[in-house]
Amino acid sequence: MPLVRLSGAIRTIDDDLQSVQPVVAARVLAEVARCSGRCRGRDPQHRNRQHLHQGAAFGVWRKRGHSIQAIGRSRGGWTTKIHALTDVVGRPFALMLTPGNVSDVAAAPALLERASGMRYLLGDKGYDADRLRRSLRDTGTTPVIPGRRNRKRTIRYDKQRYRDRHLVENAFCRLKDFRRIATRYDKLAANFLSGVALATAVAFWL
Repeated sequence: MPLVRLSGAIRTIDDDLQSVQPVVAARVLAEVARCSGRCRGRDPQHRNRQHLHQGAAFGVWRKRGHSIQAIGRSRGGWTTKIHALTDVVGRPFALMLTPGNVSDVAAAPALLERASGMRYLLGDKGYDADRLRRSLRDTGTTPVIPGRRNRKRTIRYDKQRYRDRHLVENAFCRLKDFRRIATRYDKLAANFLSGVALATAVAFWL
């Protein structure tokens, strides 16, 4: 009896309600249901699940901005490479960032623009390139860089002076003592380079 009295005051169920809009078009659902189990390998339109699943974008846009922020794919994954010039006692005075997949010899010209008056330049086999050697000799700098194994002509260099190259490796090992440098937490390259410069100043110049 109370329910009979209450029913007169209840509003109709479709009063002031908007119709439900489908998230996926009906034709897409019908085609998926029709091809389920049969078109999985033949229909490229439904080979990926992004048509019926919300998620990150596929393709080149998924990693957008990485090259601008000095992040590149190398053997160890997405990494950043720090390039540095040191003085005769192993103190870095010029720093530069590149993506991890950029070779050392490709970044060398931009890094060498920040130095002048060098008598010798010590570098490992990664800097072995005829163009770099010619540019160094044109500026009065003697390259102390060993040649690669695949060179047809043997490169002669000052092996006694090349022993001092461990100073560069020691500088990088000292920078990696800072957790912020060893593990890049900064997304922006400018922030990370600022952290590297600050660690260099604390470790070598203060």
